Amino acid sequence: MNSTYLTSARALGRRQFIRTTAAPLAALAMPGWSGLACAAPASPWRMRLAFSSVMLAELPIEEVCTRAAKLGFEAIDIWCPFDRCKHLSDVVARLGPEGLKQLLAKHKLTLASFTTYTTEAEAVGFPAYADFIGKCGGGLVVRESQYIRVKPEELTAAMRAFFEKLKPQIEQAAQAKVRLAIENHGDALLSTPDSFKAFVDLNPAPQHVGLGVAPYHLQNIRASVEEVLRTAGSQLLFFYAWQTGDGMNQLPGHGPADFVPWLKALAHLNYQGFLSPFMHGRPTPDELTAGLVKACAYLKDCHTRAID
Repeated sequence: MNSTYLTSARALGRRQFIRTTAAPLAALAMPGWSGLACAAPASPWRMRLAFSSVMLAELPIEEVCTRAAKLGFEAIDIWCPFDRCKHLSDVVARLGPEGLKQLLAKHKLTLASFTTYTTEAEAVGFPAYADFIGKCGGGLVVRESQYIRVKPEELTAAMRAFFEKLKPQIEQAAQAKVRLAIENHGDALLSTPDSFKAFVDLNPAPQHVGLGVAPYHLQNIRASVEEVLRTAGSQLLFFYAWQTGDGMNQLPGHGPADFVPWLKALAHLNYQGFLSPFMHGRPTPDELTAGLVKACAYLKDCHTRAID
């Protein structure tokens, strides 16, 4: 996500925090608790949840994996330097491809994606990590489009120019056995329903490039998430279970958004990628853990209703 859209977590009052998190945290502490808060039920369409490491930016990647596994996530999305998060650069420098594979195997996690935004802290994005990711076996890389405002009459030309500029990374992706998921943001080339349609229609290499959908940014412009998902179709590669809100209200089941229609749209597409219950902000690790217990329970319920 562009740092412009980082939402600072609002401090919860003592009584509110106890009321909203005591039960989930108590469940975590119960003897014999399975830890599978995020494990999806078996179904015709299986919901696959991934943990985005940036949400625990201050913790080492080993602790992130420990917490993700205890919560029942089946995969992890490892972030490049972004705000406080340094996980990907640390993994490259300290663990290497084999060390990362061993860490994931230890916690029975798969690799959902690497997130490699080009920000002020990380000027090069995916190209800097292409060799490392290839040695890890490839996979999915999430990145931004282009932070520009485009008039409707200029959209087609701007999207063509974006894909032309992306060609070197598409070639790197092919060599590294990677698919690039381009995510929508506000004030970006990929932001509106029309821009998604232009992306899908003009994409020169759908075998290597697709879409990451962030409802948070779509809600900010009052766009239909379901419509965008239908437009993305088979080019959808990553989905953030993320809603517009302050602090913890960005998480599923905390804010007001009804996720059932979104999951129905994903089920209709037979979407095979991962969902990341997501937020930006700075809750403590325990606050986030409690929030995710509630979020994952809510997603499981929505999933059940979506496939009925």
